[in-house]
Amino acid sequence: MTKKRRTIALVMDYVRGEYQSAVRIGVELAAEAHDVHLVIAVGEALTGHTPSEVAQSSLYHLVGPEAVDGIVIASATLGNHVGLEGVQSFCRYYEPLPVCSIGIPIPGVPSILVDNGLGIEMAAGHLFDDHACRRVAYIGGPVNNGEARLRAEAYRRALAARALPYDERLVASGEFTIDTGRDAMAEILARGVELDAVVAANDNMALGAIELLKARGRKVPRDILVCGFDDVGVARYAKPSLTTVRQPIKRLGELALDTVLRMLDGERVPERSMQQVELTRRESCGCSYQAVVSVGPLTRPPPRLGALSLGDRRDELERALEHAVGVPAASLDGWSGELLSALEEELEGSEGRFLHVLERLLDTAAREGVFLDLFQGVITLLRSRLRRPAGDPAGAAANESLEQLWHACRILIGSASVRAEGRQRLDVEVASIGLSWSGRWFSTCLSLPLFKRMLASEMPRLHFTRAAISLYDDAQRATLKTLFLMEGGREVEPPAESFPVHALAPPGFLGSHERASTVVMPITFGDTDHFGIMALNSGVNEMVYDALRLQFGSAVKTVALHREMVRQVELRERLEQESERQETALAARLQTTLVPEQLEVEGLELCAAMTPAAEVGGDYHDVIATPGGGWLGIGDVAGHGLAAGLVMLMIQSMVSALTSRDPGASPSELLAALNKAVFKNVRSRLKRDEHATLLLLRYERSGRVTFAGAHDDIIVCSARTRRCVCIPSTGVWIGVLPVIDEMTRDAEFFLEDGDVLVLYSDGVTEARNAHREQFGLERLCAAIEAVQTAPVEAIRDRILSDVEGWCPSPDDDITVVVARYRAPA
Repeated sequence: MTKKRRTIALVMDYVRGEYQSAVRIGVELAAEAHDVHLVIAVGEALTGHTPSEVAQSSLYHLVGPEAVDGIVIASATLGNHVGLEGVQSFCRYYEPLPVCSIGIPIPGVPSILVDNGLGIEMAAGHLFDDHACRRVAYIGGPVNNGEARLRAEAYRRALAARALPYDERLVASGEFTIDTGRDAMAEILARGVELDAVVAANDNMALGAIELLKARGRKVPRDILVCGFDDVGVARYAKPSLTTVRQPIKRLGELALDTVLRMLDGERVPERSMQQVELTRRESCGCSYQAVVSVGPLTRPPPRLGALSLGDRRDELERALEHAVGVPAASLDGWSGELLSALEEELEGSEGRFLHVLERLLDTAAREGVFLDLFQGVITLLRSRLRRPAGDPAGAAANESLEQLWHACRILIGSASVRAEGRQRLDVEVASIGLSWSGRWFSTCLSLPLFKRMLASEMPRLHFTRAAISLYDDAQRATLKTLFLMEGGREVEPPAESFPVHALAPPGFLGSHERASTVVMPITFGDTDHFGIMALNSGVNEMVYDALRLQFGSAVKTVALHREMVRQVELRERLEQESERQETALAARLQTTLVPEQLEVEGLELCAAMTPAAEVGGDYHDVIATPGGGWLGIGDVAGHGLAAGLVMLMIQSMVSALTSRDPGASPSELLAALNKAVFKNVRSRLKRDEHATLLLLRYERSGRVTFAGAHDDIIVCSARTRRCVCIPSTGVWIGVLPVIDEMTRDAEFFLEDGDVLVLYSDGVTEARNAHREQFGLERLCAAIEAVQTAPVEAIRDRILSDVEGWCPSPDDDITVVVARYRAPA
């Protein structure tokens, strides 16, 4: 009988953080080595301060024996705000499952730790003793975080050990982020206190402090020395590179999973497992990296160097190499011994053996996410240990030959590191492009079947092979029903039955036949909306997971909004038909009254037309002249009647006011400000869910057009080619989300002399004939191209004539704006 594969959960607050990422990778590698399933349950830090944090962290309480056999808790980041007692209470929730804590010592719970106090004492001691600093500032972590408290106490001990006074003016606290490190540094400087160095409780805050010091004209390390804690990846590549206390974060994750499995096997495990830390000196404290002797390229093979046989130094060297690099990946076990064996073969005359093994090791390390520059330390260590005394003639020849080998190794490591970094940047770029497209498509989903179809097309394109998107099936959120299921890169039919919420995913998904690591996250929107749970295979670029959580929540919210809007419309149609007719008439008056009377902008020949449908919608267009250019706007409020007209009125008045106040404003910033006001007015005052497409274009006399927003494509008919080009708008709707700043970006294009610009509402392209065929973008472009050289009024009339011939009784407003650009003489 085949033994059931175990499933272990990693509970953490974030996917992308440098520390969290390293912990997750360590746990994942150990899960793969031990052949166990891994469920990575991602929520928020434990606070409960806001409804959104409760919504995200509620996932933690769904993890239990129904789905997993043991728990690894990333306590160091989860407990930033609740302290030891809060984390201890959180751990008790999972009894009787075996639990292991990473970063915080929890009474009664096996904990994998580093000596936080020793690390800060080493960092501060280095600044005090090696650099003769006496005014060392300290940026601590969250006051309720256990690790942060230990590090703060160590800072005090370092001062006391040197009979230096503790000065509160030199101390500030942050939240382990770059922004809060920047704020804490600003707070210390604002006190006017003298300082010559800074120690931060983690690398992110140290990097934030360096940014702030640079902005204030303080040079690092010339004026102020800086040291961090953690040795995250960015510390190596910052400018200046960051001196820091290295803790083996991935190794902590590996040991935590090992500990849980040993507990499941009935073994006794220590309550505390303390891992070593070490000070890594780089540029921010003035030490920089250890100097490397550079020699010419390898011009001849090294002679036999048997006299340099490692002999009884082999074991010592192997331990020293392991310590120098600290590679936690199980797949690299024994790497130092393999490398030393290759070196012995090289010393005995097997030319190229060492480089061959090193290259293979670098390839493996790159796949495991190891920072390849660490292997420069391997070469430095070997070079120092194997160098012969300069006075020995034979030793001098051996040194020269070895220098050529070390130089070749450094070139190999440098090239491999550059390639690895290039691959990572490419992965990020590809992921960003994929998310841009998925966000566009998911934002247009107005029904669950359409959302499901979009998932089927977008998830493989984002490189997912396994996915289960499940939504709550009852008001109490006790059961889930799978909307979308993908296995092996292909969509499969999800089970028709609901399943208990504590299972997290449909039956068999988390415990599939093949070993798997799965990221599980809640699907939420805003502060209060809980929709379900997403379970996705691990291994995709980290940024994708958080982005998809937002996109999925937004898509499901859009579906709910649309469904409720349809329901409300149907109800109003049944109960308020007469009132509807009156509102429609008023809306028609509003819409026609707001049509701009004069269309005059320097350098543009302009005309426009707006034809209300029988049930007036909320089409909006405007032309606003400004010195040296002007603004063009077009939009469409969802729905019909008075409410749509009122929202259109809000948009028109705010656009007019904002552009008048700042004619040269960024369209994206203007849209973001407008959205906040519309969202608040529609939700709080009108008590409705109306939203709108809106596209704003800032035209400059030079022909430059900057635009932002979400609406139908912009059409530009080139005077040179007489062909139409469609320029998509990729923003988000107005009034759906309270804040759209991060999702709204400016784009631009340039008009040439005689080019025709056409803006239109969807009433044009979506007009249907008797066979229910849409007029479409292709016919619209053909109509424009047919009369491209004619006056703008003729182009407008040709469009309206063709649409009317296609659909004599349109059911939506039709708006067209035509402009021809005339370049300055």
